[in-house]
Amino acid sequence: MCSRREADTYIERGWVKVDGVVATLGERALPNQTITLDKSVATQQTALVTILMHKPMGYVSGQAEDGYTPAVALFKEENRAQTDRSPFKFNRNQLRGLAVAGRLDIDSTGLLILTQDGRVARQLIGEHSEIEKEYLVRVQGRLAPGKLELLNEGLSLDGKKLKPAQVRWQNEEQLQFILREGKKRQIRRMCEMVGLKVLGLKRVRIGRIALADLPVGQWRYLRQDERF
Repeated sequence: MCSRREADTYIERGWVKVDGVVATLGERALPNQTITLDKSVATQQTALVTILMHKPMGYVSGQAEDGYTPAVALFKEENRAQTDRSPFKFNRNQLRGLAVAGRLDIDSTGLLILTQDGRVARQLIGEHSEIEKEYLVRVQGRLAPGKLELLNEGLSLDGKKLKPAQVRWQNEEQLQFILREGKKRQIRRMCEMVGLKVLGLKRVRIGRIALADLPVGQWRYLRQDERF
């Protein structure tokens, strides 16, 4: 229903009741008790925005770093895609609580998700998330026999076995990766382990949401009828 931080806010505003009595922060509820939320919660959650952005190279996806600009700096009205038909109107207040859900390296491009909604963040990057992320990866080098199978099933990073991936050649210079996890620089490290050098990396899909024709450096709102 919400993140822990959001739940605290709802309780502080008196929107949560236990057996019909307004709850207080820290109060314990027993399994047989009924917890209800005020209708104001649904109104507030509907107002939360999720942004789809085509991140360019050279931008960091998270907090600003020395000499680099965070991707959230592109969230300006003039960068909104002309094809965006969402009823949401741009408002600077939408920057409040807007966080990246699934990082993208500074030297990578493609689909980046920023959201105010803890439910969306948990779905995409939560501990038990199984959402697919699809990448197109331009590489240099040739795979020895058995190495493609290794990319799909057999690699470990940082002492832990990776989840099975779907990796196949798109053409002589480009691989398609479909992953269900997102360790730091995972694809680049996987390629290095089988003798390939990554020349370019682009994320083109997260779950059921595709980058499609969203221009580089521009963004649009996630529509109410769209689901990851």
